[in-house]
Order: sequence, then structure tokens, then C-alpha cells
Amino acid sequence: MVRSDNGRVAYDFPGLIKAVPALREFLRTNPRGEATINFNDPEAVKALNKALLVDAYGLTAWDLPPGALCPGVPGRADYIHALAELLADGGDVPTGPGVRVLDIGTGAGAIYPVIGASEYGWSFVASETDRNSQRWARQIVRLNRRIASLIEIRHQPDPMRCFAGVTNPGEMFAASMCNPPFHASAEGAAAGTTRKQRNLGIARKDRTLNFGGQAGELWCEGGEVGFIERMITESAARPRLCRWFTTLVAKSEHLPRLRRSLERVKPVTMQVLEMATGAKKTRALAWSFDPTSRS
Repeated sequence: MVRSDNGRVAYDFPGLIKAVPALREFLRTNPRGEATINFNDPEAVKALNKALLVDAYGLTAWDLPPGALCPGVPGRADYIHALAELLADGGDVPTGPGVRVLDIGTGAGAIYPVIGASEYGWSFVASETDRNSQRWARQIVRLNRRIASLIEIRHQPDPMRCFAGVTNPGEMFAASMCNPPFHASAEGAAAGTTRKQRNLGIARKDRTLNFGGQAGELWCEGGEVGFIERMITESAARPRLCRWFTTLVAKSEHLPRLRRSLERVKPVTMQVLEMATGAKKTRALAWSFDPTSRS
């Protein structure tokens, strides 16, 4: 994968097809005459993900069950790299299994742990509320033997909790990370999908229900803001659990309210990690109660 000068993401499709020949059937030509895939099709995105994971990280066993949220690998890798820069604190990026990361809501694909373990050798504890997704993620980890010893998938019995129920007394992590549900309801998720498809120029008759995903992945009580505010409250009750608490924030307009919520629990520092994959800009909110941390 390479980034072109105009900010778009361009893929080395010949190389990716060599890694995963099945990707070829999803190729099509865009109006500029370039090879691409239909990013509205979860099966096409899944095939692209498989090829990227083989090509970039040597992960030969990765798949998703029907209906699961299909994450884009480049954006997920950006979050891992942003976290690495945060942990580097102006120096070298720390690597190896001594760097423990807690992934909240890892999903069936366990995408953050498999990238982080492959790229930096970090060890992960990854939580998941759905038993089927937990089993699927464990199978992915088990089949990728090179990183299997670095990743533990734990069940979170309470979908309203982030840290309680999946961490042990005295356990500590370098950082936590999370891709929280965006929406407050299934209806909101469906409306969001329609907007995304419209922005991609997909005709109404060709629109599928969504891009993959289910309750807990796409929506939860209170939506993104409610989920992150619960995370903030829990972090204040366990300030030593993680040196850095972090989470993606899909909508930039949510940041002012989330900053106010953080100010009430008085972290030592907070910052916004800006990321971009092609034209798409994302951000992660990070905060720490550790007096040695700096913004």
C-alpha cells in the first residue's frame, strides 16, 4: 500500500493479488481508470484486508464470520502507529512483550492485537462481549502461531463496562485502546450507513443494509459519547490500570463535551492524536493520570 501525492490511498494490487489471489475477483476500474474494489461490499473489503495482512505482516490466517464488522486495515494500523508515537514520548518506540496493551471490544477480527503484536511485538489483552466473536478471535490468534503467545482474548460479561470484569487486581498496561460503537440505536446505524453510501456515490438500488457489524459494534446505549464517558468514569476509578487511556472519536464535534468530562476527573494530561488515511481524517482522545506523562 502506498499514499499518492494527492492524499488518496493507492494499493499495489498486483502485489496484493500475489499474496491473496482471491482478491482478483473483487477488482474493478474506477472513473479515473484505476484498479480498485467496491468498498461498500464487506466481502471485497475482507479480501483486501486478508491481502494487506499477508503482505504487510505475514498473517496468513484471518477471516470474519458473516455479519461481523469489517474494519479497514490501513485506518486500524494508523491508530496502532499513533499509539506507538504516544508511548515513545519523544524517544524510541518501545517494543516487545513488556509493552502490554488493553484492547476494549476487539471484535471477531482482533484487528488491533494482530497488527500491534506483528508490528511491534507488543502483548495484548483483548476484551469482547460477544461469545461467538470471542471464539472467532481466539481462533485467528491460535492459527497465527508467530504472535499467538502475545494475545489473550477475554470475555467481558457486562457490555456497559470497559475495564471492570476483564482486568485483574494489580494488572497494569502501557495503554488501552478502543474503537467504540458510533451510534445510539440500530436506526441511527442504518441512517449512518445510508449517508456513507450516498457519499460513495452508490445508487439507492445497490445499497446493502450496512457495511457489516451488529449491536455492540455499531451501536450501544448513549452512542459514542455515552460509551466514552463511561470509559472516562471507569478510568478515574482505576487510574493506575493504564499509563495512557485512549479511544477513537469518530465525530470531532464530540470532542468539546468529552474534554469537559475529562476535566471533571482531573487527569494529569490529555491530548488528541490526529490521523489520516487518504482523505479520511480520524482522531483518538488520550489521557493519563500518571504524573510522569507529558502532553
